[in-house]
Amino acid sequence: MQQFSSIAVSSINIIISISYLVLLIKKKIKPALAMWIFFSLAVSMSLITYLKEGNYGFWDNALNTADLFMAFFVTLVIFIFGDKSTKFDSFDIACLGVVVLIIIFWVITKNHLLTNLGVQLILIIAYIPVIKRMLTANENTESFFIWILLMIAPFISLISSKGVLATVYAVRAIFCTTLLLVLMVRIETQKRKQASTKK
Repeated sequence: MQQFSSIAVSSINIIISISYLVLLIKKKIKPALAMWIFFSLAVSMSLITYLKEGNYGFWDNALNTADLFMAFFVTLVIFIFGDKSTKFDSFDIACLGVVVLIIIFWVITKNHLLTNLGVQLILIIAYIPVIKRMLTANENTESFFIWILLMIAPFISLISSKGVLATVYAVRAIFCTTLLLVLMVRIETQKRKQASTKK
């Protein structure tokens, strides 16, 4: 089961990475660079502290391992092909500062558990720039296909996850991606209502 889970999660993340590349080149989506930079740093720290906290291997937390490669790839793709609206603002810089503080806390204390849980909080905070934008947006700039895959992967990873921290990582991912999908549906619903009233 672990092999199936690892292969499935990795395959989904490869599909997501390629999809991001294609959609960005075609200018069909405008993902927030800030969110993916946070995601890259936090996912790295999450995996490091997970491995240090227990006697686990990389594929005992398949989602975190696959996310690490995907996050760095997508961040690079957004940096190269992304829209100017994806650049940092003061809020993003403040959030990045929190990530640095958590890393400093870990370096000093070597408390892997608290650092990992702090990282999960940062992974939630990383969604705030996109959520903030989507609450005021009149148009959905995110891909349903990509975010549905981002929601499916953690469900599959739960099959083989080992340890509480791997489960926390997956549940946090399910919560965040579901929230974003709900906001995307909200934008599409409002758009259709506005279109129908104009008729």
